[in-house]
Formats: sequence, C-alpha cells, structure tokens
Amino acid sequence: MSKTIAIVFGAKSYEHEISIVSSISMKKVLKNDLKFIFIDKNREFYLIPSDKINSKLFSSSDYKKFDKLNIVQNGFTKKSLFGEKFIDFDIVLNITHGGDGEDGVLASLFEFFNIPFIGPRNEACVVSMDKYITKTYSSGCDVKTLPCQYVTPQSVNELKIDKYPVIVKPTKLGSSIGVSIVKSENEIEYALDTAFEFDDSAIVEPFIAGVKEYNLAGCKINGEFNFSIVEEPQKEEFLDFEKKYLDFARTEQVLKAEVSEDLTNKLKRNFINIYNNTFEGAIIRCDFFVIDDEVYLNEINSIPGSMANYLFDDFNDLVNRLSNSLPKKRHIEITYEYVNTIQKAKGK
Repeated sequence: MSKTIAIVFGAKSYEHEISIVSSISMKKVLKNDLKFIFIDKNREFYLIPSDKINSKLFSSSDYKKFDKLNIVQNGFTKKSLFGEKFIDFDIVLNITHGGDGEDGVLASLFEFFNIPFIGPRNEACVVSMDKYITKTYSSGCDVKTLPCQYVTPQSVNELKIDKYPVIVKPTKLGSSIGVSIVKSENEIEYALDTAFEFDDSAIVEPFIAGVKEYNLAGCKINGEFNFSIVEEPQKEEFLDFEKKYLDFARTEQVLKAEVSEDLTNKLKRNFINIYNNTFEGAIIRCDFFVIDDEVYLNEINSIPGSMANYLFDDFNDLVNRLSNSLPKKRHIEITYEYVNTIQKAKGK
C-alpha cells in the first residue's frame, strides 16, 4: 500500500520560488496521494489542495484562503469544529531549497516533533549548505575539491589572486544565485559585492573554462546504494540561474551521459564517500568536475531541483522504498535515576 506523502516547500529563503516550482513538479512524477504544505515568508504553514496548486496561487497570496496549520508532536493539525484535527499523511518529503530546508532548520523541527521525513538531517545540512565547510568535509572523505579562498567583507583586503579567471560564490546559496565569473582584477570588487548582497561570506575558486562536469544522484536504502544515471549538463560558460531554474520544473528523464565504465565507477566511488552515513534518509545529487581524469566534487545538492527525479528510471519507486528505510534516532530513556540518587543521598 503506497504512503501518503506531505510535500513541504517554500519557507524563508532566496530559493523560495524555486521550491514552489520543484514541488509542483512532484504532481507529475509521484503516484502517491500527495498533501502540499506551504511555508510562507512568515514561516506559517498552509495546507494547499493538490488540485488547486499553481505558481500564481503564491504570488497573489491566494494561498491564505486555505487552512492554516500548526506543527505538533507527530504531525500537523488544523482547526476544526471540535478543536484540532490531524492532517493525515505518512511521511514528509522536504523540498525546501536553500534556507530553512537545506540549512537544518526544518530537519531539526521535524526531528523535534517526531515527524518522519525524507531529506537531509541536521548534520548533513551543516556540511552541504556551506561550500567552505563542504570542502573540509570532502577532504576528510578522501574526495578532491578545487582550492579556494574564503572571503568576508572584513577580509577582502587579504584576498590574493595570482591568476584569472576565477569564480566567486556566496558560501551558503544554491541555484547559482550571486555567482560571478571574474576575468580581470577590475571585476573582482563588483563580484564580491554581488555575493555579499546574499551572504556574509564567499569563496573564490579558479574558473576552468570548458571543464567536464557530471551529475550523479542517489541514496542509500537498506544499506545498498541506489544510483541515478550520470548526466552531463548542457552549459555555456557555466550553468547560470536561468538554466538551473529550468531543472526545477523537469519531469522527463534526461539522456544518459556517454562516459566510460571506469569514469562511471569513479563518480560512484566519490558519491559513496560523500554520502557515507551522513546523508542517510536523503536523495542527494553530487555535481562533479573531471580534470585530467581526476574527479573533483563541485557541490553537494542535499535537496536537488525537483529532487533530481529526471535522473532516475523509476523515481516514484525510489521514494517509496526510501520511505521504508529512514534512519532512526537512538531512543533515550529518561529515568531521573541520577536526580533521585542525589536526593536520597541528601536524605530528601
């Protein structure tokens, strides 16, 4: 029997609108009964009927005419004639890109309220949301990344660039928001100002024109890795926001990249090292560079656009199988034994 899935999306994020587009795409690829739970810019929850959901509903604020929800232990409730009524679903699919969804806010909330969910756990969010921390994590997992410099508005004067072009990225944003390619010294100040409009820090990496790039998605189910096809994204100089935005609406499977079995295995080994135990319970996409036959991690998409459904032969089956193989929190028994021992020792 298939589960009822609550799609949670929106929230307070620069990628709020992208999350809406991603969520609507789930109607085409998931055969389960779906409930749509929208988080608006004020972090209030609304239950959106699946037959009413469309992008204009949110830009016009018409979503407010639907039921407002409260988050409680084991789920969400709405007001009814007889008090509070639970919203019936089995599992949450977190499709909240960027802030709140990929930075660990919602993961912590779901775990606190004992709501089962597909998506990155808090520790996974920590290592994937911040691009600088991702590089440190990757190094510990024996996965190569390009060298970078970490820059804040206060440390701009310490930045030393020996060779152009470089690419400037906000450390904690996705979808190429705030990203610039810098081809000469007189462009770097503007690029950093652009990044700092969206974030309080940035990284500066060498930009390699025409570098081979490959995407691989997957997850771990019952201890076994399930991989997507390998995709070679079509791009010009780099995959900018407009091109990435189209990814979030994709529902048709893309063509498999023409790569050797050896390279495919290298990409899978690096994916396994990154996924580790850290990303259990999530479907992630890793974006890799290949330079001189060596694989380098570009970034980890812990909640990829449209959940990277377009890379899988049977995304619906994948989601349903993963929903039965989620990590469980260790049960902690609260006995007050220590407190009672102290009180007994004091004769109280």
